[in-house]
Amino acid sequence: MYKILIADDESIVTDGLRFIIDKNFRDECIVECVNTGRKVIEMAEYFRPDIVFMDIQMPGINGIEAMREIRQGNDNTIFIVVSAFLKFDYAKDAIDIGVLEYLNKPVDKEQIVRVLKKAMMKVDLMKNRRREDLENREKLEIVTPIIENGFIYSLLYGNQSDEEMGNFKKLLGIEENAGYIMALQFGESGNKDRMANPIGTSVRLQKEYTKIKDAIKSFFHCCVGTMMGNTILIFVPCPMPAQDEEYQFRISCIENARKMVREMQHMFDARFRVGIGAVHELGRLSESYSEATHSLTYNASNSVIHVKDTRMFPEFEDDYPIETEVALFKYIEEGDFNRAQFYARSFFDWMAERHSGNMDDIRLKALEFILRAEKAGFDNGSMTYRFSMRSSYLNTVTGMMTIDEIYGWFISKIEDVCRNILSRKEENTVDLIHDAQVYIEQNYSKDLILDDVSKELQLSPYYFSKLFKKRTGKNFIEYLTDVRMEKAKELLRNSNKSMKEICMEIGYTDPNYFSRTFKKNVGVTPSEYKDGKEE
Repeated sequence: MYKILIADDESIVTDGLRFIIDKNFRDECIVECVNTGRKVIEMAEYFRPDIVFMDIQMPGINGIEAMREIRQGNDNTIFIVVSAFLKFDYAKDAIDIGVLEYLNKPVDKEQIVRVLKKAMMKVDLMKNRRREDLENREKLEIVTPIIENGFIYSLLYGNQSDEEMGNFKKLLGIEENAGYIMALQFGESGNKDRMANPIGTSVRLQKEYTKIKDAIKSFFHCCVGTMMGNTILIFVPCPMPAQDEEYQFRISCIENARKMVREMQHMFDARFRVGIGAVHELGRLSESYSEATHSLTYNASNSVIHVKDTRMFPEFEDDYPIETEVALFKYIEEGDFNRAQFYARSFFDWMAERHSGNMDDIRLKALEFILRAEKAGFDNGSMTYRFSMRSSYLNTVTGMMTIDEIYGWFISKIEDVCRNILSRKEENTVDLIHDAQVYIEQNYSKDLILDDVSKELQLSPYYFSKLFKKRTGKNFIEYLTDVRMEKAKELLRNSNKSMKEICMEIGYTDPNYFSRTFKKNVGVTPSEYKDGKEE
């Protein structure tokens, strides 16, 4: 229904317009009429018209001023001026207000019908756009928490490529390449300042999650994870603070978190605590997570604990290349020898420049790094630990007299570790995809979806989908369709089954859809293929 308001001080005009509207748009419109500028403003406030026919000269407030007043409260109202005054007298004012058309009295029926249809089309367009905007906002409200949670865990586990991480950041409007983790914990007050009844509290607050998330976002520009027991992880993106600004930045974070905790305790009748990790680059955010969760164990009486207040935060000499060290082990753990070698060279260059006179320290650092790298290989199952495998390391490293010798030995060990890790990853991938292909071969006749296969392999659907496409060159649906088409061709060649029977046997319920899919993939219809007309 279109709501139409007619504003004119001549009853013959209002009656005539109403008659034309009723006759041509009988059940499509609700029509109201007024005869003064003040009344049209008052009526517009509660009637909220879609379209207004407005005379310019009316008693009291004129039509131009009335339209300006209405426009302030409703950007979407469409104005059609119907006036005995010449158009150019009020043209500029009408354009400024956004009048759809300016009609000179007397106006014939055809003009009214034409301009009203034009206005209705514009109303429909605006309403459709508004509905789409609301639907998109609603979808975004549903999807955004899922994306935020996925982003947080991608940061913590480091299992996303740079491209995928960039996509996450773009979707969430994040520009920073650093940030910190807060761990929000809740329960009831217990003895000696300890959290009591965490399970009961988490069950009670589960239904309040949306309100909790909104409360967090009112204090921090952040991404909020899902509830894990009685804990919620929060990622706050921010630039790396300069050394002389770090203290003030930390105090600001703590104070903001304290305000948040006080507000939430009042809102949800529960006790809240927050552990805050230090700011790290996105590639090292797992460290901030460890710091945040560890902070919560430090002093149970404090509602907000920052890791740097616990005195358990690792400190390094001013020029120590900690970022280089972190990058080195990141790529070792990924089995990326080329990048690991780059950061190893950078680290050894730093030692050569700053500590060339301390050969024992350089030998020890190289040995420390090799032991750490090999542990990464043991941890992911790519290397077998043997008690005596390192028996020569001490004699080897102490016998080396130059940094270049130590570097060469170090690189050879790192290459072995990376090769083993990469080889194990390849083996695991091959095994997983082979298992997936076997499962598809055995279950193609069912209503099979990607989630079924990923669940069988105990992998997340997203990770399995990426892995499957990378290994086979086809996405899941394409591969499943190929399997079904091959089975269909075999049945068409070697059996007398009907099209419906073949359709059902290979996992389709609609013969028409099966036929279209077969034609698209094979080039001919199933009947043509059966008759030997395949391309």
